[in-house]
Amino acid sequence: MSYFEHLSKDKKLASILPETPLKLRQRKKVYLHLCGSIMSQQLSTKVADVLWNRFLALFEEGEPTPEQIVALNPTVLRGIGLSNAKVAYVQNVARFAIEQGMEWKQLKNMSDEEVIAHLTQIKGVGRWTTEMLLMFALGREDVFAIDDFGIQQAMIRLYKLDNSDRKAFRAKMLQISAKWSPYRTYACLHLWRWKDA
Repeated sequence: MSYFEHLSKDKKLASILPETPLKLRQRKKVYLHLCGSIMSQQLSTKVADVLWNRFLALFEEGEPTPEQIVALNPTVLRGIGLSNAKVAYVQNVARFAIEQGMEWKQLKNMSDEEVIAHLTQIKGVGRWTTEMLLMFALGREDVFAIDDFGIQQAMIRLYKLDNSDRKAFRAKMLQISAKWSPYRTYACLHLWRWKDA
């Protein structure tokens, strides 16, 4: 059964599914994707894209190695518009990639929770950031980003949820999302797309 057919069993979710299914992509340079995620936090997509292109323009080859990122003077990174905290976090990611490893092959063999435990050791990388990485870099199909504000907003609207009691709200989200497993990532993608449209 395709993810599309499986998710269509949820009548409310089925009402927002478009005609064509989405595909997940995998990105081999995981450290680079993680740096990009950190840079784009709390920014609009437009601003995040500008920052990312400025970052890549700092390197002649386009896509830097972790060593090149660590070697950059923090002043240069601040010059493209990164805050002090983000400069430190991006360089933390690159340093971790060199010292502890963030290879595609290595992460591919870990469970979602193992990847989260491995990467949240990095100062500046939390669970949400790692969940985004699981979805958008590792292409994992069954990730539910319960703490994502966009997902929460979409579920409040679609399922008429009440979020005044945080604990009850989260429990309800988990209960609904359990039906989507093993394709919760796709459900999240469709919820984001629907909310933004």
